[in-house]
Amino acid sequence: MIRTLTILIALFWATQAAAVSCEKLAHEGKRYTVCEVDAASDDLRLFLYDEDGNPLGHFSSVNEALSSSGKRLTFAMNAGMYHEDRSPVGHYVENGVETMRVIPNAGPGNFGLLPNGVFCIRTDRADVIETLNFVDQAPDCRFASQSGPMLVIDGELHPRFLPDSTSRYIRNGVGTSADGSRVLFAISDDYVTFHEFGRLFRDVLETPNALFFDGNISRMYDRAGNRSDVGFSLGPIVGVVEDLP
Repeated sequence: MIRTLTILIALFWATQAAAVSCEKLAHEGKRYTVCEVDAASDDLRLFLYDEDGNPLGHFSSVNEALSSSGKRLTFAMNAGMYHEDRSPVGHYVENGVETMRVIPNAGPGNFGLLPNGVFCIRTDRADVIETLNFVDQAPDCRFASQSGPMLVIDGELHPRFLPDSTSRYIRNGVGTSADGSRVLFAISDDYVTFHEFGRLFRDVLETPNALFFDGNISRMYDRAGNRSDVGFSLGPIVGVVEDLP
């Protein structure tokens, strides 16, 4: 009986540790870290402000805020572009409360390089949705963050991406499976172009829709991998939450 209980406990903790799976991979000579989240079973959320309305800005601040409710991050990543005051450039919803409306029109910078898109988290699924389709569908997102450009749109690369581009940055983004069950977060460990990054999501991760989060400031947190990137204060942060042991 004791041996059986020990095995069950070990299996429980193994399952907990494997809730978010992160791995290193290489594609076309470029290195990436990819983390897979189960949208139906993992507690996937977005974070921006603390209880006093101040930007959280860092993974450590999110962990500190979660600790009061007996929670902590197991994985996190910056999740969209923001202004100098850390407010989101595009649509943002947290716990069902809209902070910023949808921006459907073209504009300067990567965000305005249409088509862009919205990362939408619902109760049992998560989806990357092109912005105009998002407006038409009006999904009920518990959490949402708009960013841009789209990396992959219905299985095709963004039409403005150039195979011979010389614009290279550390980049991060998210892709989702067609049924919304699998969420693939990726960050490049080498400087990559949009075309190279988009091909990762299309050809390797096989996500029909994928969204660029940001470049240059891109950072990731992986508790199991003992990784917590530091740098400038962030705007929106996406993360998976678990109970404190």
